[in-house]
Amino acid sequence: MPRPDAPVAEPHDTRLLQALAAVAGEKGLAATTVSDVVRVAGVSKRTFYEHFSDKDACFLTLYRQASASALRTLRESVQPERPWQAQLETALQAYFAHLAAGPQLLRTLFVEIHHLGEAGANVRREVMRSLADFMRDTVNRDRDAEHALSEAMAMAAVGAITELVLDAIERGEQAQLTSLTPAASDIVRRLAQA
Repeated sequence: MPRPDAPVAEPHDTRLLQALAAVAGEKGLAATTVSDVVRVAGVSKRTFYEHFSDKDACFLTLYRQASASALRTLRESVQPERPWQAQLETALQAYFAHLAAGPQLLRTLFVEIHHLGEAGANVRREVMRSLADFMRDTVNRDRDAEHALSEAMAMAAVGAITELVLDAIERGEQAQLTSLTPAASDIVRRLAQA
């Protein structure tokens, strides 16, 4: 029986995802091999292929999990008793801080998802829809149907915010992502009025 203070071993799939995040964050996804991932994870290639069909499948799982974590941060930051504008600004601040906490992985996730063809595009779209749904739920909580943020405007806001993040990544300013909060909030407010 293990000691109560003994460290708990991570499941193999978690270790593989963490290893992929570390290696791809350092080398880029294209230069990362399954051998790199299993070496860092401390498992065999056989174990890798028991969990993932290939490196791309592992990356798509990592992308989904990282995106779900960011969405959780957004949801947990909402304070329903406040006006939607204040809720949104607080949520965006928390979201940008969450993203800025992992600058190397951020670049990999935001940029390299575009290199995975149709599978990458499908997963990216799924994540974008989840973010747009969150935005609509937050903005429309206390608004009547006539003044509700539409699906199209929510998706436009998510696209614009994503472009702000990509621009910051390209300029090497991942650590300053929270400075995007006022512009991102303004985008949403303007689209909510459209």
